[in-house]
Amino acid sequence: MQDKITFYYSPQTRARSVASLLDELNAPHDLHVLNMKAGENRQPAFMAINPLGKVPAIRHGDAVVTEQVAIHIYLGDLFSEAGLTPALTDPLRGPYLRWMAYYAACFEPALVDAYMKREPAPEVTSPYGTYDQVMEIIRQQLSKGDYLLGDQFTVADVLWGTGIWWTLQFGLIPKFPEFEAYAARVRKRPSFTRAAAMDAALGAEHEVAAASAPKG
Repeated sequence: MQDKITFYYSPQTRARSVASLLDELNAPHDLHVLNMKAGENRQPAFMAINPLGKVPAIRHGDAVVTEQVAIHIYLGDLFSEAGLTPALTDPLRGPYLRWMAYYAACFEPALVDAYMKREPAPEVTSPYGTYDQVMEIIRQQLSKGDYLLGDQFTVADVLWGTGIWWTLQFGLIPKFPEFEAYAARVRKRPSFTRAAAMDAALGAEHEVAAASAPKG
């Protein structure tokens, strides 16, 4: 019997996509909730897990995995029997890894620069080119089928579906029809609904705890 996973989680963070993924994979795990409003993510116990004090993170046996994309790839391969990860011999494996990497290497950096109103590096040296190029590349990919790799739902869609949905809510990406249809499609999945409910409930608990905490 393989070691159970410990999932370090806090509401209203990138950890939500991992919550959906664990649900999709039917992966046994222990949920370790951190109240970031109370600074629990900055305590020594968690800083030993991730020195940046960020979630998501997982522990699996002696392995500690941080970084949202790495966790998705790791879990998808670990629970390959769920059928959500293209095998090494599958022609979709390369495109799958490409889009997983593109999320962290291009999509998020472009979003952060745009949100912070920072001028990106010159196009020839920017890791993502330009914000508009990134959005158009994603739009074109999502125009090819229901999911990122066409008709097949994969771990990549848990990551991207959550990200596209979240950024649409805050007006961080254009309301392209392809984006809105994709987000709505992923949002209908039971795993997304359950993760959203858990996120809302724990977020409310943390708000109450913050309001009742001694001041000063």
